[in-house]
Amino acid sequence: MAAALAEGRVSARELTERALSRIAAAQPELNAFRTVRAEAALAEADAADRRLAAGERLPLLGVPLAVKDDMDVTGEPTSFGCAGTFPAKTADSEAVRRLRAAGAVIVGKTQTPELGQWPFTEGGAFGETRNPWNPAYTPGGSSGGSAAAVAAGLVPAALGSDGAGSVRIPAAWTHLIGVKPQRGRISTWPEPESFHGLTVNGVLARTVADAALLLDAASGPHPEDLHRPDRISAVEAARRAPRRLRIALSFAMPFTATPKSLDPEVRSAVERLAGRLESLGHEVVPEDPRYGPIGLTFVPRATSGVRDWVARVPDPGLLDPRTHEAVRTGRILGGLPLRASRRAESALRRRVGEIFGRFDVVLTPTTATPPLRIGALSGLGAMATDRAMIAACPYAWTWNVLGWPGVNIPAGFTEDGLPMGAQLLGPANAEPTLLSLAAQLESAEGWAARWAGSRVAGSR
Repeated sequence: MAAALAEGRVSARELTERALSRIAAAQPELNAFRTVRAEAALAEADAADRRLAAGERLPLLGVPLAVKDDMDVTGEPTSFGCAGTFPAKTADSEAVRRLRAAGAVIVGKTQTPELGQWPFTEGGAFGETRNPWNPAYTPGGSSGGSAAAVAAGLVPAALGSDGAGSVRIPAAWTHLIGVKPQRGRISTWPEPESFHGLTVNGVLARTVADAALLLDAASGPHPEDLHRPDRISAVEAARRAPRRLRIALSFAMPFTATPKSLDPEVRSAVERLAGRLESLGHEVVPEDPRYGPIGLTFVPRATSGVRDWVARVPDPGLLDPRTHEAVRTGRILGGLPLRASRRAESALRRRVGEIFGRFDVVLTPTTATPPLRIGALSGLGAMATDRAMIAACPYAWTWNVLGWPGVNIPAGFTEDGLPMGAQLLGPANAEPTLLSLAAQLESAEGWAARWAGSRVAGSR
């Protein structure tokens, strides 16, 4: 799209009208969007066309994109999956501001479960968001709306956020590239950090090149951000062949004191990818990171983050009972346990990071199971929900504690045609290595040739 716009082969208005038409056609079935900015997006597209006609060139000038509904967009509410009437925001979040600075047209805000807590995108405020590959299944969460929108071809790429796998899980379950970048790579402002450092903003796209383009456009700090990593060029990394890498293949799950097991189809898919990596010249060795007690540091930060956000909700009485339970836990753990969990981060980085003295990348499943059915976790209590989502998604959240980058890559499909994913995980600031490797795998695997868009009404 960016190339066609720059070359004058299509107008921003045409692309935006097509996107809005696809969204309208798919919304009754997929329910990917919480807010559609039809009038505002067309005005932005017309402005982009004037700038293009005047000779201006920007990386995303005139490209229609979507953002998750935990990001502020001027003139729109940020309800973050909650019911109730939220005020319209008067300023863009920093990530959205940077997309606009790169020329993007923001067509809407995508669905997320309440406060991004769960790996499914369902809730009393908006209903169910469905997977374009099979609408009986969830696209995952919490960036499920963004994943559904991209997988169905409603938009070419979208921003999401990842606090325990919330970009990587829906990417795995919808056959997408999902990049959870280094903490601070994409600003979370107006939050100096989000969910006590667990949550970062990330990108979902059908190809590594698209993910890299969006990552570069959205990246960069706000002056008051707490985390400010050195800038990288994701686009250059995605174009560069990786050197021969030493890759640890790991199926170990960090301790959570809850039952969980790896689905045989997921294991087989990741093992097949490991074989592909070996055929590309890399060395793949079974080895597990030393996770240790990392789980003890996650819950205080996550529940304290929920507690903080609930204080902004206009009508807390409309919230899911499971959210109220998280708030109660956050109040209990929000003092000394929260401070201790933050202090433990450096030691955990040393412990888990020991593996990167011997390996360049860790390859794991993104989830332990294929996508869950719609409603699989509906009506459960807080404890039962936690156990069920840990059983399905035990692999992603550790990298949120550490703040390090991870990239979901498509790993294939189950016998029933449901997507599965694998993670490429690295140490601090390892996005260039991960993206370069992902691009090499994409070239060998041809992921983008198979997509869900043709299954969805109006996607072409």
